[in-house]
Amino acid sequence: MGARKRRTAEELKEARKSLYFAKLRNVPTSPRKMRLVVDMIRGMEVFRALGVLKFSNKEAAAKVEKLLRSAISNWEQKNERKAESGDLFVSLASVDNSTTLRRMRPAPQGRGYRIRKRSNHVTLFVDSRNKPESQN
Repeated sequence: MGARKRRTAEELKEARKSLYFAKLRNVPTSPRKMRLVVDMIRGMEVFRALGVLKFSNKEAAAKVEKLLRSAISNWEQKNERKAESGDLFVSLASVDNSTTLRRMRPAPQGRGYRIRKRSNHVTLFVDSRNKPESQN
């Protein structure tokens, strides 16, 4: 690895130390359905978002709830303290396309209809509203 590439990789690694996130990859749900759930909680306080997800009728909500709990746990582990009510919020939430499985379904007169089974990647970032004094 070249010096410039190594230096850039180290800078990215250092910048990631102050970010608290969790990723869920290759979720077998269409990105459109997942975005409906993620849009509900974007910018919300985390414990309120957990309540919204718990009582949502969407199937994707259970997966996002588990991912949000993971992001909260990551924040607690990096900061070495427990998350308190009103302290954390969902700062960024994104859903990206993943691979699409393509299948064929028999159709009349010897034709075949294409079935696309979509999947997605979800990334949740959490952040605290009041930063610790050491970072200011």
